[in-house]
Amino acid sequence: MQHATTRSIMNTFATSTGLFNNSRLPRRYLWTDAFAVCNFLELYRQTSDESFLQTASRLVEQVHFVLGRYSNDDPRSGWISGLDEQDGYEHPTGGGLRIGKQLAEREPDDPFDDRLEWERDGQYFHYLTKWMQALTRVAAITGEGCYHRWALELARAAHASFTYKPTVGKPGRMYWKMSVDLARPQVTSMGHHDPLDALITYAELQAANARYAGATADIDLTKEIADCQAMCVGKNWATDDPLGTGNLLADTFRLARLTAGTDIRVPLELTSLLSDCEAGLDAFVKSGTLNLPPEHRLAFRELGLSIGLHAVDRLRDLIRHQPGWLAVEEANGGQLQRLDQFSHLSDLIEDFWLRPAHQQAGTWRDHLDINTVMLATSLAPDGYLQIHHASTA
Repeated sequence: MQHATTRSIMNTFATSTGLFNNSRLPRRYLWTDAFAVCNFLELYRQTSDESFLQTASRLVEQVHFVLGRYSNDDPRSGWISGLDEQDGYEHPTGGGLRIGKQLAEREPDDPFDDRLEWERDGQYFHYLTKWMQALTRVAAITGEGCYHRWALELARAAHASFTYKPTVGKPGRMYWKMSVDLARPQVTSMGHHDPLDALITYAELQAANARYAGATADIDLTKEIADCQAMCVGKNWATDDPLGTGNLLADTFRLARLTAGTDIRVPLELTSLLSDCEAGLDAFVKSGTLNLPPEHRLAFRELGLSIGLHAVDRLRDLIRHQPGWLAVEEANGGQLQRLDQFSHLSDLIEDFWLRPAHQQAGTWRDHLDINTVMLATSLAPDGYLQIHHASTA
């Protein structure tokens, strides 16, 4: 049932967003497309149907050609990196990737409008890291180093533009939103989880470098990783935002997987991260959101939490094969066991948003692409959560 639903959702998404219909302008949005790539890869892994792998590759190509270039409404043209056509095609992520918002970015002299800024184009760091993850999954399944290189080039470009040091001798910070060409910040505050997401994503990329040595030997993220480590010191990652908590759960699993399977060491305590996850889950339950009608709920934020809860199951499986970690888990009061009290939430969220009546709500229709794709991810999360190499595809 879940496989059939995921397949139906993703086929509809591919058609409706113009992935294969050359007669219509593609509708690309970086966050949604990152999850969509992972979903197509998971469908390929489950079915061995080559068409899903081809669709994932086609989506990557289209995202790069649409979001790696200025929009049709922009007086500028070409690759946002400033590269010529051929070099831009070979290095499509070298200038970052646009969000894909419908409104043009705010010009330097335009007044700041907090509400309107959400609808304006630019670049979000946390969208870029999601795309880095998607590229690593394609590289792992196909064995093609170009995807990994594009992820590395995106990491380097994003880090150079989004990070800055406000005071000499102090840890750096990150802008939340940059202009389309990465020339200026659009929102100067720092995203709560951006340094953590950057650290784990960079470490994941660094760990995979040896696998694609011929394509990536000249790109090393040691400095970028050190910058992010400094930004993460002493941080509390708990949040009452369900999407943020879901990302934190997924990041915790990714960190555990890195620690278990590579020589990469990230100075973050799993026990501390799990504690912050528990606080976020507790805050979500107490908010009463699950008792509200669909018109007062945002599906994609809840589904982000559901995806994160699926990561807890995979973390538990990982720990079973790491006896030392099991001892740490028990010494800290059984944190994973305490998270079990929240495990039913993923079923509640998925069941709620699978109901046709609830999909008639304005909050579902207004965010149709991101809602449907993240529902598909929650139903089949391993394409996003796991890294499956070609030999296990």
